[in-house]
Amino acid sequence: METIRWYNYLAAFFAGGFFANAVPHFIHGISGNKFPTPFSKPHGRGLSSPITNTLWACFNILVGYFLFIVSNIASNNKTLLLLFFIGIVSSSLMSSNTFSKKEKE
Repeated sequence: METIRWYNYLAAFFAGGFFANAVPHFIHGISGNKFPTPFSKPHGRGLSSPITNTLWACFNILVGYFLFIVSNIASNNKTLLLLFFIGIVSSSLMSSNTFSKKEKE
C-alpha cells in the first residue's frame, strides 16, 4: 500500500472540481449554445461561443484526469473518495451560483 501524502488529498478535491466544471461547458458547447467561460466579457457573466465552451470543457477534463491520477484515488481509500466527491459538490454549488447571474442570450 502506497503512502498517502498531503498533495494526494488536494489533488482528489480539485479533480472533482475540474470534472464537475467540465459538465456544463461540455453540454452547452456540443449543443451549440453560448455559455459563460473565464474568457467571456464580462468575466463569468458574458457568453462565450460553443467552440470556446467545448475547448474549455476538454481542458477541464484533461486537468481533472491528471489530478485524479496524481491523487491515487482507490476504492479502498474512503478519505480520498470523499474528498473527490466533496470537490464535485463544492464546484457544482459554486457554478450554480455563478451561472445564475449570467447574461441572457
